[in-house]
Amino acid sequence: MSKTIKLAIVLIFIFIIGTFFLSLNKNAEYDTKYLVGKKISTVELKSFYNNDYLTNEDFNKNDFILINFWASWCSPCILEHPILMQLSEEKKIDILGINFKDKKNNADKFLKDLGNPYDYLAKDELGKQSIIFGIYGIPESILIDSNYTILKKFVGPLNIDDLNLIKSIVK
Repeated sequence: MSKTIKLAIVLIFIFIIGTFFLSLNKNAEYDTKYLVGKKISTVELKSFYNNDYLTNEDFNKNDFILINFWASWCSPCILEHPILMQLSEEKKIDILGINFKDKKNNADKFLKDLGNPYDYLAKDELGKQSIIFGIYGIPESILIDSNYTILKKFVGPLNIDDLNLIKSIVK
């Protein structure tokens, strides 16, 4: 009986060590390059303002859409907001803002205080929609064309270089 217990303990210990060893050898770098060039097949997002849904048909106004995941509690989102405000002045691009795990009144205040750069607003209250887009943290943005092909993914807050790159792609 004691030999069986000792053997079980040794096997559990070997399993744990093996699991740690395999985990340490994995690439921990966050890489979303595989998304570029892929198509977003179906868009169905809950509207920020009501219980309606935004779908592909709602986004056919322009050649490009920047999908931006943001929240009022996200301090890097405050840093990128002036960039989004500048992008909102571009004629050939629409900006879809997806409010991520946020309270509606806080998000409303955020947009009232800083301005609303978004042509469309959706909400992802539980964070499930963000997974479909390959979002692991916020802010993150995805530039797509009119065929819903991902042209570029931006991890972290947009900066002036990103603004210039987006403008050059859109023109």
